[in-house]
Amino acid sequence: MAGSELTNVKSPRVKAARRLAKRAYREQDRKFLAEGPQAVREALKLDGVTLELFATAEAELRHSELITDATLKGIPIHRASGEVMSELSQTVTPQGLLAVCRLVHVPLDDALSGEPRLVAVLAHVRDPGNAGTVMRAADAAGADSVIFTDASVDPYNGKCVRASAGSLFHLPVTIGAPVTAAVRQLRERGLRVLAADGAGKHTLDDVDLSGPTAWIFGNEAWGLPEEVLAEADDVVRVPIYGQAESLNLATAAAVCLYSSARAQRVS
Repeated sequence: MAGSELTNVKSPRVKAARRLAKRAYREQDRKFLAEGPQAVREALKLDGVTLELFATAEAELRHSELITDATLKGIPIHRASGEVMSELSQTVTPQGLLAVCRLVHVPLDDALSGEPRLVAVLAHVRDPGNAGTVMRAADAAGADSVIFTDASVDPYNGKCVRASAGSLFHLPVTIGAPVTAAVRQLRERGLRVLAADGAGKHTLDDVDLSGPTAWIFGNEAWGLPEEVLAEADDVVRVPIYGQAESLNLATAAAVCLYSSARAQRVS
């Protein structure tokens, strides 16, 4: 890597990246941090998304293919000391690799373009780990897009980005959409809108999931508000066959999304 090692945690370059840990600055600068080799690898696959890369000397050796890829694409690479990386990292044990990226979300119209058959909607989801894991599950299940409503966590939150394991860069993500507007457009695109809730009258075993479907997932602690449940075509619960009181949000979302994905593939 060209240039000397960054050792000053108060340098302008480090401070400019560090401020992206706060949502207000991410929105102002239109940038966010992607930490760890998996996130960096997926970010590098998208042209023009990765703006600069910070790497420790150890990470440079361990992930030389990523450094080479970034170099060939003309992305500035800064070798960072362990102290600087600890300042930039949002984890207890930094992995030594961190990218500054452009925001990648798209307008709702773009996210629902074409003929979507499976969409995940996060309404009032506040836990970033859960939200990131739902993105990952949606990606794995072959969903066409993920919609974060205006009352949900920021998908660019560091914990959310890490929990998505790169899926943030794989499928269209929309943020800030009001639930009513999202449901209206989903129906206009021909999707049936199902709310996943433990109080649902029907279970996954009872409903036909073979058609285009959008799932609304809510807050793990208190579920979906009544006004959101009222927007759905049906309220569905995941059946509990054992003695567990419930499933956590991300697990329930994975079950619902995969149930739809399987039904659509065998129909």
